[in-house]
Amino acid sequence: MLNRSVLATPLGQLVLVHGEEEVLWAAEFHDAPDAIVRSLARFVPAEVIAGDVPVPARFADAFAGYFAGAFDSFDEIMTGRFGSPFERAVWAAVRAIPPGETRSYAAIAAMLGDMGRARAVGAASARNPLLLVVPCHRVIGSDDALVGYAGGLDRKAWLLRHEGWTVRQGRLV
Repeated sequence: MLNRSVLATPLGQLVLVHGEEEVLWAAEFHDAPDAIVRSLARFVPAEVIAGDVPVPARFADAFAGYFAGAFDSFDEIMTGRFGSPFERAVWAAVRAIPPGETRSYAAIAAMLGDMGRARAVGAASARNPLLLVVPCHRVIGSDDALVGYAGGLDRKAWLLRHEGWTVRQGRLV
């Protein structure tokens, strides 16, 4: 059985889906907490997600740390294992991007052995259910444009600014 918690952040409500053993299955921004059930349907049957419970201290501390500037606060968070082998490879590559750095979709595709799969990397990033923990906001276009973020481009820009980047007119400068 998985639980759902709602955490207030500077960017709005963050819905967390987690197990009893403090394994995080999802972290997504949503105005309606039930929306996360639909986005997780590929990975977790909806009937295993129970009602709302308080946010476990470990998760609350990690997210509070991130928003306070401790950008490595998610390093010890264990996540559920789901997604296709390619998605898992993309998410692992994204999770390895150090705070304060970015990578393009093409660069991640090249790291995975096929530069021609930049669009596939973008699609896998869009299906990432672990926003912030798997920091897809650090993945940008080859021309430094802010493109493709499931949490919304305004949030992507905010997160990159929070990590020290300057963003103007939808691009890193």
